[in-house]
Amino acid sequence: MKKAVLLLFFVLFTSQIFSQIRLEKPEMYIGITGGETGSMVNFNPSVDQTYLLGNNAGAVFRYISDRNLGVQAELIYTQRGWNEAGDIFSRRLDYIELPFMTHFYAGRGFRVFFNLGPKISYLINEKTLIDLTTESDAVQQTQNADNKFDYGFCAGLGFLLKIKKQVFQLEARGSYSMSDVYSNNKRDYFDASNNINACVNFSWLLQLK
Repeated sequence: MKKAVLLLFFVLFTSQIFSQIRLEKPEMYIGITGGETGSMVNFNPSVDQTYLLGNNAGAVFRYISDRNLGVQAELIYTQRGWNEAGDIFSRRLDYIELPFMTHFYAGRGFRVFFNLGPKISYLINEKTLIDLTTESDAVQQTQNADNKFDYGFCAGLGFLLKIKKQVFQLEARGSYSMSDVYSNNKRDYFDASNNINACVNFSWLLQLK
C-alpha cells in the first residue's frame, strides 16, 4: 500500500513540475475506448504460463488545462487472468477498473501522448476456461481468488488525430498490480500473485469545450 501512495505522490509532483503554462481555453473530452488485452500473473513460486488474450471496453474522461499536460480518468471493464504452458489450464478474471492518470502530450491536430498513473480494480467474476488436468491439487487451479480489490499502476504511449471536435487515438498500455490475487500470509502457498496486463486500445473522444 505504501508503494501505491508513493506512486500517487510522484504523479502529482510530476504534474506540478510541468504545470507551468495555462491554456486560455481548457479542453474537456468524453469518449469510449476498447481493445484487446494480454494477461499473466506473476506467481511466486512461479507457474509456467503464456499470455491469456481478452478484451476491455469502457468510458474515458480527459481534462487539459495546461500546455502539454492534463489528467485522464477511465471506467473500464477488463478481462485478465493467465494461461498455463501447454494450454492445460487457463482462468479469466473480470475486473471493473478505474485508472487515474497524468496525460502528457505534444502537438496540436496530431499529438503524441504518454499516460501515467495509479489504478484501482474490483474483481466481479472469475471463470475457468480450460482445465485438462486430472485431479490437480495446484492452488491456482483449485482455489478462487482471495482478494477482490486490486491496485497498482499503469502507463501508456500512443498517438491521436484531432479533427475539429473529434479525437481518434491508438494507445499501447501496460499495467502492474501491486496487490495479490491470492493471500500471501506465511501459511499460504504463494508469496506473490500480481496481475500483469498489456493492451492495445482504440478510442473515440468528443471535445465538449
